[in-house]
Amino acid sequence: MADNHFPLRDRSQERWPRHDPGGEIQYLLRAEGQILQSISARMPLAEILHKICNALNSEIGNMISLVSLPNDDATGLATIVKSATLFGLYKFCSARVEDGNDKSLGSLEMYSCVPRRPFLSEIQLIERAACLAAIAIKHHRQEDNHSESCSTTLKREVLI
Repeated sequence: MADNHFPLRDRSQERWPRHDPGGEIQYLLRAEGQILQSISARMPLAEILHKICNALNSEIGNMISLVSLPNDDATGLATIVKSATLFGLYKFCSARVEDGNDKSLGSLEMYSCVPRRPFLSEIQLIERAACLAAIAIKHHRQEDNHSESCSTTLKREVLI
């Protein structure tokens, strides 16, 4: 089956959630508010990405999705693809997870029970899920960099 890769726009700079004229918040993914709270609460990255995939799977239905990071084991990813085929799943969509500078942070892979392409409304959900994944990954990296700089500063202060 052909690889359905959709180039997605970086939406991490857009203002989310959107507000409708009645003043109510509109989320594309129903669980988006909880996901954003998990990101700000510094929940482990793997758990946040799992929540994003679960929300996307729930919204679209009959779907299995996963976010892979650039440093993930390539043989592990190949095993996932083989397993998907073995269980009769079809490649539904592949989307890059990017930061605002076209730098790849990972990819969102989706498999379906039936061979088909995403509808326009589903593409919007996939784009939003990729955006949430980008936010989570960038936030996680900033936390790692901050803790590294703190420990480096602490080491210097202890040595002085």
